[in-house]
Formats: sequence, structure tokens, C-alpha cells
Amino acid sequence: MKASTYRVAWLSSLLLVLLAGCSSSGMQDLRQYIEQVKSRAPGRIKPLPEVQPIETFVYNPGGRRDPFKPAEQTTTQALPAPGSGIAPDPMRRKEELESYPLDSLRMVGTLDKRGTKWALITTQDGTIYRVKEGNHMGQNNGRITRITEDRVELTEIVPDGAGGYRERQAVVALSE
Repeated sequence: MKASTYRVAWLSSLLLVLLAGCSSSGMQDLRQYIEQVKSRAPGRIKPLPEVQPIETFVYNPGGRRDPFKPAEQTTTQALPAPGSGIAPDPMRRKEELESYPLDSLRMVGTLDKRGTKWALITTQDGTIYRVKEGNHMGQNNGRITRITEDRVELTEIVPDGAGGYRERQAVVALSE
């Protein structure tokens, strides 16, 4: 016999087994249960609770400022002029970990190789990266300034709200 004949015989026996499983025997108890459930009297649905009206509140400032308007600055602060001082370098090539938010990165360990301390950082997808002081990570131009056994310290450059930038310290701690 050829291999195709064996295949046809095997497929036809499989088809017979599947059709035998579709027979109607053993379904009577299911049909009885369905009829029993259908014959039950419908239950009552509880009425919805009555909606209580909410009292309106009128804000009386009584000499205080309106919370929905910006506060007026009473003191003039010496803010750096936009474009002077601290700013991110737009020409610097971005590193891989700068595409992740800082709170999604986790420190999982450290390495010391030839006197250089490296931190092991993992992303949410499980990829582990090796970074050292001077590398960048996070979406706010974070530059690694220090690596210890239990954390990575960074200096981020963030907008100050007045058209300039300021430095902010951040930490990625060792995960448990």
C-alpha cells in the first residue's frame, strides 16, 4: 500500500471517531435541566434606589484668592534667562536607556571590572543593560553621577517652567 492510502484510511477512521462523539446519547439529562430552569417562575428585580439630590456649594472667597486663577507672583525672583546656563545637548547621541522612563528601570546589581564600577539595569521587558558613571538613562537627560552597591545616582536636566532648565537629582535603587 502507498503512503497516501494509509493517510486516507487514517483520516477516515479519525472522522468516524469524531462523528461517534457527536451522537445524541447522554444529552437527555441536560435537556431536562434546561426545561426545569425554563419552567421556574421569574424572580423580582429590586427597584433602583431613589437618587438623592446633591446640595450645591457656593464658594465665598472671603478675601482669599480664587483657586481657579493663577497666583500672582508678589516677589520677583532672579530666574536665569532662557537659553543661558543649563540646557540639554541636542546634538548628543541618545543612549539606549534614554528611551525608557526612569521609574520603569530597576537596578538589579553591580559589577566591578578592572577598577570600573558598573550597575546592572533591567527594563520592563527583562533586558539587562550595563551602565557606568557618565552614561545617560531616563527621558530627562539623566547623567549617572555615582554608582554604589545599592543605588545609581543621576543628575537630570528638566524644564523649569520659565523657558529654561534646571538640574534635579534622581536615584534608581536596588530592587529586592
